Amino acid sequence: MTLATGIDLVDIAFWDRPPGERLADFARLRERGAPVFFAEPRVPLVRSGKGFYALVRHADVVEASRNAKVFSSEPAATSPEPPPWLAKVFGTPMVNMDDPAHARLRRIVFRAFTPKMLARIEDDIRATAARIVDDVIKDGPGDFVEQVAARLPIHVICSMMGIPEEKRPYVLSRIDAMTEYSGVRGSLASPRTMRLLAGNLKAIVDLHRLVARLGEARRQNPTDDLVSALVNANPDGERLSVKELGSFFDLLLVAGNETTRNALAHGLKLFTDHPDQRDLLLAEYDERISTAAEELVRYVSPIIQFRRTLTTDYELNGHALRAGDKVVLFYLAANRDPEVFTDPDAFDITRSPNPHVGFGGPGPHLCLGANLARMELRIMLRELFDRLPGLRASGEPEYLLSSFDNGITRLPYTWG
Repeated sequence: MTLATGIDLVDIAFWDRPPGERLADFARLRERGAPVFFAEPRVPLVRSGKGFYALVRHADVVEASRNAKVFSSEPAATSPEPPPWLAKVFGTPMVNMDDPAHARLRRIVFRAFTPKMLARIEDDIRATAARIVDDVIKDGPGDFVEQVAARLPIHVICSMMGIPEEKRPYVLSRIDAMTEYSGVRGSLASPRTMRLLAGNLKAIVDLHRLVARLGEARRQNPTDDLVSALVNANPDGERLSVKELGSFFDLLLVAGNETTRNALAHGLKLFTDHPDQRDLLLAEYDERISTAAEELVRYVSPIIQFRRTLTTDYELNGHALRAGDKVVLFYLAANRDPEVFTDPDAFDITRSPNPHVGFGGPGPHLCLGANLARMELRIMLRELFDRLPGLRASGEPEYLLSSFDNGITRLPYTWG
């Protein structure tokens, strides 16, 4: 805990508080100006113990994001930092890499997110959104997360990768197990953390086995799916190894799934609580959906934070940081910075400009799948509002207890 503020971003109790109270505490931290240090306990098998400086100002998050040579993603960008042997066994995800290794992998996997590839899958996303609403109409309202928000992104990712339809519920269950360990979801020193780590590792093993088998099959008999493109050489002779394919699949499933899933779930609640913004969007959907999607991502901040490690001494906002220090980039706090956003706590779908960091700050780690997420939001919201004009949340959301994933686990809804 920082005694000067009474705020403890490491304590699970902080993340169990109502969202508004947490945002108020982040505002207090922003007002202090200089980054604030938070101590972490030492946990067996986990590379933690020193603590971190919280970056909560938009300018600080942007500066650290742009300067990847100083603010390194290695050895890990996630919190708590995974054990050192994990990368040796399963490979290193792109989010935990610096250039040149990061640049090489990004160059290979970029083919998944080119305008040409996104145009190819747009019709599939539309068809998927239509099927989801067909099922909602047939089954009746229940939980918006389960019936809508969680279904679209996992189908899109699995379709891109070539994962068979019958395997997709299994993949979703493995994602949920894998993300249980990401972020503070209990005392870092508790036996529960060790159980979460064990479950996380098993989920990673399961997914790596699944995609490894698929990768070997696609090397022998390529098709037009993404796995075939990644495991067979591109024009420069580059391709992903089986271990790299597994790490990319992990990243795609977590980042690609959680961003859209969280934005859709929070979005329904926001449009329910702000009917004027919903009416504004529906009056001119095509003209306003782009700024509406950006405001959703800013307001929600689907991924709350990532971690960086200083490679050299550096002065940030007048504060001296030392080589080896850890900083955590809190996108959730940066996206409410009044120095950048007028009336930052207002949900305004016409907000422009909107330089949010909801897809990560500018720099080499800016989310590759941002345009895919934007497309999914645009298509799914149109399908929902066109066919279910009375769609609205009918109760309060149940929030995920996490310092990493700004998720909603359940949201009752109706359209009658």
